[in-house]
Amino acid sequence: MTLVELVVTIAVGSVVVAFMALFIVGPLNSYTAQTRRADLVDEADGALRFMARDLRSALPNSVRVSSSGGVTALELLATLDGARYQDGGPLASAALALDFTQADGAFATTVPFTQVTLPWTSSSAYLAIYNVGVTGASAYDLTNVITPAGTTITIAAGATANQNLVTLSPAFKFAWASPGHRVYLVSGPVTYLCDAAAGTLKRYSGYTISSTQPVAAATLTAAGAAAGSLATDVAACQFSYASGTAQRNALATLTLQLTRSSETVALLHQVQMVNTP
Repeated sequence: MTLVELVVTIAVGSVVVAFMALFIVGPLNSYTAQTRRADLVDEADGALRFMARDLRSALPNSVRVSSSGGVTALELLATLDGARYQDGGPLASAALALDFTQADGAFATTVPFTQVTLPWTSSSAYLAIYNVGVTGASAYDLTNVITPAGTTITIAAGATANQNLVTLSPAFKFAWASPGHRVYLVSGPVTYLCDAAAGTLKRYSGYTISSTQPVAAATLTAAGAAAGSLATDVAACQFSYASGTAQRNALATLTLQLTRSSETVALLHQVQMVNTP
């Protein structure tokens, strides 16, 4: 083999490899981009579905949305369970009916709590009745429609299958009766913070209820909140909430945009919530 033949062979081989690369690199890049887009869609969809689960179980009329300094915050009061309390009807026992004329420390239910194991007791949870989310009837004020922080709530089995016995220490006066006799067991507030500058969407829980909505991670951390990450690579997000009426469900609209390596996906999710207190 002469030097000329060797050079010609190398040149021809280089051309063949270059043509092969043209046919191989394109599909590989497409596969990588498609995989990246699928990962982004899966991440965004998982985060939005997690938010939707919390929204559907939120205390009626407790969702609020705010923005500050490029951070969008959505807060709600998470519920553990719900039941129907016994009122003072003509056939009811006065001792078992919930009294709305004065502080009452014990009452019974006609529809039981089903998501807690009885007997159940807690001083960190709350009971809420007829939260309509306006001044004087907002659970965030910790008056009138929700028991104060530190109230010891005990739920025990009653005499019948549908009856639970509820005691409050200290006793509390609920300001208004619910038309549907609904009483909710509230675990506490939950906040979702979307920070596009930091590229994160996080969930905060385990802090105390406040009339002022927290819209900063530092504020939530100082209040004792624990944080969990739902999504990274967040480029933009938008949360909106329409409260609805007794005849029409409330609607939360959630938009989340994720970007990674020049690939961008944007998902929109709408959640309907029954807001009849």
